Amino acid sequence: MWQPEPGWVALRNGTGTSTVGVWRTVLGGRPVVVKRLGAPSEHDPPELSDPRHFAYWRRAADVVTSGIVLRTPGLRAPELTSVEEDADGITLTADWVEDAANSGLFATHALGRFAGAELGSRDWLARDQLRDRIRRVEHRGGWPTLARTTVADVADHLWGRRGALLDQVDRLPQVAQHGDPVPANLPGRLGDDVLAIDWATLGRGPVGADLGYYLLNAREELEPLLDAYLLGLPEGLATREEALHGARVCAVLTALSRAEWALARVAGGEGALAGKYRHPAVAPHLRVLQRQFPLIEALVEG
Repeated sequence: MWQPEPGWVALRNGTGTSTVGVWRTVLGGRPVVVKRLGAPSEHDPPELSDPRHFAYWRRAADVVTSGIVLRTPGLRAPELTSVEEDADGITLTADWVEDAANSGLFATHALGRFAGAELGSRDWLARDQLRDRIRRVEHRGGWPTLARTTVADVADHLWGRRGALLDQVDRLPQVAQHGDPVPANLPGRLGDDVLAIDWATLGRGPVGADLGYYLLNAREELEPLLDAYLLGLPEGLATREEALHGARVCAVLTALSRAEWALARVAGGEGALAGKYRHPAVAPHLRVLQRQFPLIEALVEG
């Protein structure tokens, strides 16, 4: 059975269904990151074996071994040093990426440039990521915990419109998409490009979607980030309104779903639900949701 080597420094436990763990070490004097992916078993969800699903278990390995994002505009992957596959999974080793303290404007400009990248027609590129994420929420029963909060009416309205909103973003220009562009996954810099990590959800999606995901963890407000994103977009790829709508839908549906998930985890305990808003596992998600109120208002009125 595969085990990390003694002396490896654990960076985090697996954050995805297939990620066993991530470690930092030095090999041959070279700082590297080791990521272990566990192969799905017969008892795991079938989506882990679906090459088009965002949760496809081996996409991170396929991305780096193909070299598809080593020279792309805007975002690039660090150089790969090794990929080792066995019966239980895959071990990826890649160069360590130093934190360059990239600003939100630099990062979103890079996301806009990356939207114009040509990824080809590889079968393992993710498709319909937002729709599949909402489908997961549907399987859990929607947003019932939010129905007990002050956003109940808004949440009910947007949940009822989710199909129409997803159809709208499906009609937007479909572009290259990192899929999980949180600031922690965009740490490095190489010239005018961002050195990005965690490419497990690479694929194609609606223009503006990566911006919407980034917005949920950004320090900056939407307008300057949108301007930077649009400056990076290749000319004629999409309009400002198209990019804005893609960002709005992605940010709002994701923020509401994450708030529901966080609240549902603590809702069963003693005491009123409102008294748990300050819970450390809940409060960050509610703060993110509050920041999206202008976007929520725009979707409700639209």
